[in-house]
Amino acid sequence: MRNLISQRVNAIPPSGIRKFFDIAAANPKVISLAIGEPDFVTPRPILQAGVDSLLRGETAYTSNAGTIQLRRAISAHLSKRYGVSYDPETEIFVTVGVSEAFADLFIAICDPGDEVVIPAPCFVAYSASVALSGGTPVTVDLTAATGFQASGDVIAPYITPKTKAILIGSPSNPTGAVYTRDNLISIGEVAKKHDLIVVSDEVYDRLVYGVPHVCVPSLPSMRERTVLLGGFSKDYAMTGWRIGYMCGPEALVAAAKKVHQYIIMSAPTMSQAAAVAALEQGEAHVQHMVGEYDRRRKLLVRELNTMGLTCFEPRGAFYCFPDVSASGMNGDVFANTLLAEEEVALVPGSAFGFSGANHVRIAYAQSYEKIETAIERMYRFMKKHG
Repeated sequence: MRNLISQRVNAIPPSGIRKFFDIAAANPKVISLAIGEPDFVTPRPILQAGVDSLLRGETAYTSNAGTIQLRRAISAHLSKRYGVSYDPETEIFVTVGVSEAFADLFIAICDPGDEVVIPAPCFVAYSASVALSGGTPVTVDLTAATGFQASGDVIAPYITPKTKAILIGSPSNPTGAVYTRDNLISIGEVAKKHDLIVVSDEVYDRLVYGVPHVCVPSLPSMRERTVLLGGFSKDYAMTGWRIGYMCGPEALVAAAKKVHQYIIMSAPTMSQAAAVAALEQGEAHVQHMVGEYDRRRKLLVRELNTMGLTCFEPRGAFYCFPDVSASGMNGDVFANTLLAEEEVALVPGSAFGFSGANHVRIAYAQSYEKIETAIERMYRFMKKHG
């Protein structure tokens, strides 16, 4: 049967994240810091809006683009927070999470052989989405020495006549890096020089600690060449609701929406009602979650560095990305051995690109008390191996 499967699919490895999630889920003794999923329940006003939608009998399809109420709420939110506005009729559509938005966009813009430049370590779906569309992902390997951030000078050598787009994720999964305004402006200059699209994944935009989030289309001359991807999963603890959005120039949004029409139809109706409530009533809940994530972040960064696992300070999302070289292991061996000996699940950094090979990703989207227990186990592990 393997001969019947496409070469594109055969060439893509299974997600390194899901492997550790499945192992951890099978053993209740394991403390899992592997999955980037908030441990908070969706805030009550948002839950209630979804329930109310169901009780009103809103169980049919919506417009392919999503309800006009949600698109207007997204437009108002972006205008108020970042000073960038989009026409809810033609420049915004609602997706089944940001992952669907990746698929829609790259199918829409990539012909076979077209290249998309992707700074790494990066979210596992970035390269896979490009490859599945028939495009070619071109990885730019970053290190902690540059704060896991690319700049225009770093990206420029990777641009070829086949390059179609640059894909940036900030705040970053897996490193927690938050791109500076200067670095994003310099990347924008490269995009303008070569007439490229910038795809900006900003799904963690509200989860930042002591630094500002810079919305890429708000930068000078960038709105007309940026596709902004955002969502509700992380900021509002709505992973299971599967709701995201795409904003951008009308022609690009229309092309991606055409793909969406054929493979999805529309995002879940009750989830769209909940998303409106998130934007209109969720701010206090977001601030509470950010404060708690920050508390966990500080604990982990301090203790990881103390035990010898050098950790770049993440300023966004809910991940740490320590270098585990002091253990004498690479990230794959470290994660597998730690899971076997101490029942703590992390994700090897290699899942996010070659430059992550000596790292592991630790998600602090878990209770403070469980993180403390995981740290105790890791100290014991490092005394044995470090």
